[in-house]
Amino acid sequence: MAELEGLEFGKSDFVLLDEVTMEQFMENLKLRFEKGRIYTFIGEVVVSVNPYRQMDIYGKDTIDAYRGRELYENPPHLYAVSDAAYKAMKRRAKDTCIVISGESGAGKTEASKYIMQYIAAITNPGQRAEVESVKNVLLKSNCVLEAFGNAKTNRNDNSSRFGKYMDINFNFNGDPTGGHINNYLLEKVRGGGQIDRGAFTALLRGGSEEMLNSFHLENDPAAYVYTREGAESTVSTTNNDRSSHKAVMSALEVIGFSKEEISSIYHILASILLLGNMQFESDGESVQIVGLEAVNHISELTGTDPDSVTKSLLYRTVATGGGEVIEKGHSEEEACFGRDAFAKALYERLFGWIVGRINSVIEVKNYNPVLHGKNTVIGVLDIYGFEIFDNNSFEQFCINYCNEKLQQLFIELILQQEQGEYEREGITWQHIDYFNNQIIVDLVEQPHKGIISILDEACLTVGKVTDTVCLDSMDTKLAQHPHYTSRKLSPTDKTMDFQKHFRIRHYAGDVTYSVEGFLDKNKDLLFQDFKRLMYNSSNSVLKEMWPDGQLSITEVTKRPLTAATLFKNSIVALVDKLACKEPYYVRCIKPNEMKSPVLFDDARCQHQVAYLGLLENVMVRRAGFAYRQPYARFLQRYKMTCEYTWPNHLMSSDRDAVEAIVTQHGFQDDVAYGHTKLFVRTPRSLFTLEQERAALIPILVLFLQKVWRGALARMRCRRMRAIYAIMGCYKRYKVKAHFWEVERRFANVRTMADYGKSVEWPTPPAALSQFHNITVLWWARQIVKNIPPSDMLEVRAKVAALTALSGERKDWGVSRAWERDYLVRDCPQTSSGFIRVSKELRNKNEYSQVLFSGFCRKVNRFNKSTDRGLLVTDKYVYKLEPKKQYKVLKRLPLDSFTGISVTSGVDQMVALHTSAQDDVLLCLQRGQLCPNQDRVGELVGSLVDHFTRSKIYIIENVFILCCSSNIRVTTSPILL
Repeated sequence: MAELEGLEFGKSDFVLLDEVTMEQFMENLKLRFEKGRIYTFIGEVVVSVNPYRQMDIYGKDTIDAYRGRELYENPPHLYAVSDAAYKAMKRRAKDTCIVISGESGAGKTEASKYIMQYIAAITNPGQRAEVESVKNVLLKSNCVLEAFGNAKTNRNDNSSRFGKYMDINFNFNGDPTGGHINNYLLEKVRGGGQIDRGAFTALLRGGSEEMLNSFHLENDPAAYVYTREGAESTVSTTNNDRSSHKAVMSALEVIGFSKEEISSIYHILASILLLGNMQFESDGESVQIVGLEAVNHISELTGTDPDSVTKSLLYRTVATGGGEVIEKGHSEEEACFGRDAFAKALYERLFGWIVGRINSVIEVKNYNPVLHGKNTVIGVLDIYGFEIFDNNSFEQFCINYCNEKLQQLFIELILQQEQGEYEREGITWQHIDYFNNQIIVDLVEQPHKGIISILDEACLTVGKVTDTVCLDSMDTKLAQHPHYTSRKLSPTDKTMDFQKHFRIRHYAGDVTYSVEGFLDKNKDLLFQDFKRLMYNSSNSVLKEMWPDGQLSITEVTKRPLTAATLFKNSIVALVDKLACKEPYYVRCIKPNEMKSPVLFDDARCQHQVAYLGLLENVMVRRAGFAYRQPYARFLQRYKMTCEYTWPNHLMSSDRDAVEAIVTQHGFQDDVAYGHTKLFVRTPRSLFTLEQERAALIPILVLFLQKVWRGALARMRCRRMRAIYAIMGCYKRYKVKAHFWEVERRFANVRTMADYGKSVEWPTPPAALSQFHNITVLWWARQIVKNIPPSDMLEVRAKVAALTALSGERKDWGVSRAWERDYLVRDCPQTSSGFIRVSKELRNKNEYSQVLFSGFCRKVNRFNKSTDRGLLVTDKYVYKLEPKKQYKVLKRLPLDSFTGISVTSGVDQMVALHTSAQDDVLLCLQRGQLCPNQDRVGELVGSLVDHFTRSKIYIIENVFILCCSSNIRVTTSPILL
């Protein structure tokens, strides 16, 4: 748990005050401000005091300390309420909003930026590129909107002159997927005709010399009417403007503005500055523009014709009732008015276009709830605060009305709604009185009676209706209203002037408004000539901003709504949007008017505390309950923390089950039971439940994973069994089908001459890939059985020779009959001698069969050759001398031979290898009767067949010698 603040910093939550009085409240607020603690809680509401200095409390370490923590675990901070809103959105899939309120200069804009930065920092831990892109655009949009929408006032160096409500959309993972920005009432021109937007001074001081020259501008804000006020230049302001200009240019590129669009934006800014410097002169009959060079520059920047620009500034086109179009020249005063109205409208349209362009980039695209889950929203409202100036005009009236509406929402949600809920639920409650500002809201917006209705009625009245006439109408209709007065209704009040001022008693204090300019600002007085001029621009961006310029002067259109009515409608829609979300509040307080980091103006701060209703908020929180939830939802979330409610309870009602949970955890004294909801007084009790739930969730997840994995495994097992059963049946069918096809094709093979050798086999299934080998054996058997027994010995020898030689010897005597015993056949004259000797050897050595015999030429180790006779029997190999009656010269046991080598040519060379390394090299002679016979194959086949049938594996290798005398050894020994 994060370290909490010590008592020397005061109470971190106003609810913990010993006594709820204004004195103690202010004392605690001042102590914390002086100690550098600018944030304080009121339950879930954060009270923020503007420190007017940079503070090191917004870094990464601070973000990590607040991420995922409960509100009371850490000292008060904006990050605490931001995380609470994010958790509520993510945990309960509920839309939330953060309403930042307070008067101008209280620090609302900075608070909204820190909230946005925190939300961006804690989301998208996976660093997905598309989510990071959305976050960057959301953050950079703040920079752009500040530059074009904020201004320097006498109360605030960076005052929001527009209201901004941003919806941030999140997916089911809690990552931002887009957003939408709504803007309210961009104040066009401040009193005295001054436009003090940061965008102008940033352009003039931060733009390069080349850029300013292309825009026909100087780098001195004092040279232009609209930026002259407060244009004193210091090193600090110049550097700030330069860095601001670079930041805005970079932000526009990051957001996705094209180079052409960025160029168009600055062309429009330059045009506005040049318009402000334009002067008119009158010769009594007509009005002329002083110096036409400015017209040419404006024409160039806006992509329009110089003559058209001059005509729009000096004349007004009017359509008569008969459809005739006439041109009416302006007076000098009317020309100045039209020029300023044109400049206001240009800036207003530009700002609206920028907001719309940003929305087109950040809007959620291709969203489908079925595919992407529920789309939840966090809204952040940063809107102008309550304003009291020396001269309060129409803009301050609208701004203060907006703050009245927001205060009414705060009262309804925090005070009135909470007390009403306690009464509905039957919770014992001490009623707390608070000021309900509904009467002030009605004063402004009530139909037919409110100030806005009176203004609209005056604007729609035909004829010359002045601001004074409108003030008289308000005095007549609102004379009895307790919160409205004027000099006419209070003649003794000399702080107001007759026919000029009226005063409204707002919840934040009394504000005196000057009625001058109310009607002009309330209705659209921009001449149609300017709209058509901009619509006909060659600049596509500028043309897009003025779609209403396409209407012809003679076309009759519906009268547009007034500015006040449009603003009222947008604020009502905003309040409705906020009311349907779970609100979180940041109440900002301005400590002094001097923008000092050490000064605490007690009276000024007490006034803000009073009109913000903070004391009443503390009373409600102390008397009430921090958390409430319907029984069913509470039970659904925390039932796993109690053995009597997990997984499902058997009690009579959900309330009884909730009581069992509370009793088991010992929270009986910290809760109250309503008719439909449970009320928990302190967040600590809820946090204890959350901690236990968080500890149990992993166990439950593992259990559910185990059950689900088991179910998946069983489903897979059943599926696999079914698959194998189907596969088995299918394989059996394929085997049977194959057999049926084989039977069909080979039905008559027994009667065929080739026994079916020419019949094509069907493609067998994988299980029968070797089945055709059996039929090959059958086919061979059918052929072999027709061979006479007397020829079988020769056939086997030829098969053995074919296998042993492996196609290495082209001619090995396969086509002739093998007679084996060639010593009898080749020389009939000496055959009787050989027959006699062979009989003697048979009787003596008891061999039973002659494998091969023939004449040969033996080569000894000295390369000398002699004619000899070779006799190979089933037991011995004999070397005979034919010239000496076949005398036996040498006898070697047949099993002493280990191999035989022959050549691949047509010669008859044979090498017989022995185990004693006493090899025999000889050349078989082909005989006189058949000189072309090849007998090498017959010798090899006879030996291999003999050893194969007798199963005596003695010959290890058969070597084939190539004709080039290179020996080739078979890769694997052929065992014979």
